[in-house]
Amino acid sequence: AIPLSAPSFSFQITALLFSVKYKLCRLQPLRGNLKDQLLRASSSIALNLSEGHGRFPGKDQRRFYRIAFGSLRECQAILQLELEESPAIKMADSLGAHLYKLLKNSK
Repeated sequence: AIPLSAPSFSFQITALLFSVKYKLCRLQPLRGNLKDQLLRASSSIALNLSEGHGRFPGKDQRRFYRIAFGSLRECQAILQLELEESPAIKMADSLGAHLYKLLKNSK
């Protein structure tokens, strides 16, 4: 096995968690327009995270991570507006910490 560097491992864990979050978002009981927006925003997180990881470290990579972070905040707002309690809300908070760490560590 090839040892993973810390940034690569952190990305892999974060990407896996966002994949689970997207699947969890699909199950949330929301009204049509908010459900669609939640799915778009949650898929945007995973897509921008992956695209940013494929870029060279620096401004370009951070830009994609910032977009993913903004989409995460959008997901959190939708979930908080519509649901009193949901595992998705707690998961979004935890994922925010992972994504913030990735963003902060991208140089």
